[in-house]
Amino acid sequence: MISLERRDGRPLVIGHRGAPALAPENTLPSFRAALAAGVDLIEFDVLSLRDGELVIAHSDDLHELSHGAAGGAIGPMTFADLRQIASELLRLDEALAFFVEEAPEVGLHVDLKSASALEGVARALARFGLLDRSLVSSFHHGALRRLARLEPRIRIGASFPEDRLGISRKRRLAPVVSRSLRSLIPLTPALVGPLLARARATALVLKHELVSPRAVRRAHARGASVVAWTVDDPRDFSRMLEAGVDAVVTNDPSTFVSTLTT
Repeated sequence: MISLERRDGRPLVIGHRGAPALAPENTLPSFRAALAAGVDLIEFDVLSLRDGELVIAHSDDLHELSHGAAGGAIGPMTFADLRQIASELLRLDEALAFFVEEAPEVGLHVDLKSASALEGVARALARFGLLDRSLVSSFHHGALRRLARLEPRIRIGASFPEDRLGISRKRRLAPVVSRSLRSLIPLTPALVGPLLARARATALVLKHELVSPRAVRRAHARGASVVAWTVDDPRDFSRMLEAGVDAVVTNDPSTFVSTLTT
């Protein structure tokens, strides 16, 4: 099972969808940029299409998936349809081949966007020999619990909090989101135990605004690591260091890798 503990006193650096500050997210160029930056793990999203194909994509938003080339929702589109619009769209197998052939020392942080992808992801990781290098996280804690039973060699990460409606991506609602997160901060330490138990997780994947030293201590007391997402501001990064998190997820890993190695 992959280790998520700090190395030489420093938190691990996880490239969020590769390194989208340097190349389009969830693509091979983004993964290669993260690898060149010196990340410990690369996080990527797995989405299940209606034709059953597992692809590397954050959501069914066609504008996001195609990096602005098209709009609307994926709907019934097949992988072949989408590849015509988004030439860099990856199948899961293509992404996993990258870790075997180009990044043998880098861990995988697989974020499940749909519970239906669970068994396909487990089979693919086993087929490529990547089970022991993988952290699988999701907001679908019931699915994670099934995955923990199905394949105990995979590290399980319970993600929190879930934004089902995508409210946090709407800039005009930023003040509302900020207030909501602030209200959760004092409650989060008490949620650590139930979140980990519900998903049978050994890692807690927390939005960085909710991270506190107390929450980290609660997780560590239960033998779980804490991964903070998504950290791009140096001030937030410093706060994560002080809180004692084990890993940070960032869009620009080159900035923080260089900070930790100097």
